[in-house]
Amino acid sequence: MNTFKQKSLYAALAGVSALGVTGAAQAVSVNPDGLGQVLIYPYYTVRDKVAGAPFASLLSVVNSTASAKAVKVRFLEGKNSREVLDFNLYLSRRDVWVAAIVQTASGAGIYTPDKSCTTPAVSSSGTSPTPFVNYAYVGSAADGADASLDRTREGYVEIIEMGNLIDGSDTWDEATHVSGVPTCVISNTQAPLDTVPGNGGLFGSMTLINVLAGEDFGVDATALQGWSTTAQWASPGDVNPTLTLVNPKTSVVTSGNTTWVTNWSAQAAVDPVSAVLMHNNVYNEFALETVTKSGTDWIVTMPTKRFYIVTGSGNNAGRLFQRNFNGNSGSCDDVVITQYDREERTVTTPGSFSPPPPTLTDAICWEANVVTFNNTNVFGSTNKANIATGFSTGWVGMNFNGATVPAGKHQLVGGASTVVTVDPNTASAVTSALASTTFNGLPVVGFAAITFNNGTLTSGTSLIQSNYGGNFNHKTTRSIQ
Repeated sequence: MNTFKQKSLYAALAGVSALGVTGAAQAVSVNPDGLGQVLIYPYYTVRDKVAGAPFASLLSVVNSTASAKAVKVRFLEGKNSREVLDFNLYLSRRDVWVAAIVQTASGAGIYTPDKSCTTPAVSSSGTSPTPFVNYAYVGSAADGADASLDRTREGYVEIIEMGNLIDGSDTWDEATHVSGVPTCVISNTQAPLDTVPGNGGLFGSMTLINVLAGEDFGVDATALQGWSTTAQWASPGDVNPTLTLVNPKTSVVTSGNTTWVTNWSAQAAVDPVSAVLMHNNVYNEFALETVTKSGTDWIVTMPTKRFYIVTGSGNNAGRLFQRNFNGNSGSCDDVVITQYDREERTVTTPGSFSPPPPTLTDAICWEANVVTFNNTNVFGSTNKANIATGFSTGWVGMNFNGATVPAGKHQLVGGASTVVTVDPNTASAVTSALASTTFNGLPVVGFAAITFNNGTLTSGTSLIQSNYGGNFNHKTTRSIQ
């Protein structure tokens, strides 16, 4: 392709991404540039790598805009996405907020050295952090799985923009830093009156660090832009806003040279968000070398699963997912695992997970899944499935639409779509219409973490710990009909 055609194609695709061709004024999508109204952090953990060597998870969120913002910060445990803590956070313009999720005697908690306003106030002490709670999965809310606070030690995080604060309003004044410090006398009566529709521009990251093990993994949050045209303020202690409040009920998904703009007004409220996260295959690498004592974990998190399943036995989840949540068996969805080494040898073996899941085929059974290789268990997770392999290095494909998946499952059927396809030879856009649109796979986010342990090395007269860790975003495909 010559330079002229390349530039023309890029310009055409940019136009499609901006929705100028389709005429859609607002629709939710994943922003590949990392800024949005909603941030999904795929994993946090404070579990022990080995006894006495816990991880800490360091969170940051940045407001890149010139508008002060009200946002909801929500922590969800990894088995069944039950909320373990949430609060409101107020960011002044260009503000950054940071916090540390740390292990407590029985579970996990959070503290922050940051001055930005939170309601209720989050602890500033690492020795007495604000504790995570198990109220959402004990007593009448019990789901049959572990009800202890230990369950709060791994999961994932949502940050949802509730809206911008009106310049000069009372809440804006309280949230705005003066000489680096805001006053933070936030009124929950006045704040909703001072909140207007947001304009996005949030980005964030999570650092999973284990000081004693010498490992550090930096993970970017997945950003959803165009999530809501309306203000979504909710009081502290209110479970809203959730991902179901996407407005309007329209999604934009681009794959290759084609973009689908889909109407979901007649479907479940969270479907537009699921659609933009749908993938039929996940690919990534692994390393298990003896010399470097390397290990690999994959994080596979499904941030909308909780809106489709209920607690109870049986294989009939309402839509999209296969099974409801059945206590310590989880909520299992069948997958097909295909292994490749670096020399093109391959193995596709049903039943390669160990211990075997409570289904006849390989399955991932939690909402924040840790898929480990040869039980190396990089994160010390209790939400893990193990892939046994004879390869020391290579890559794996995880497919969500195998033969054991019943018809209608691992599929999300939406309404009408406007489809725009760019011809790479002419750089012209062709627009067509679909009466209904099917997205195959599951809504997933995540990454792979690989560690290398070279033990203690000698440098002159000094002994140096030589452990390393690196992480790699998943590679994915989409299947849209």
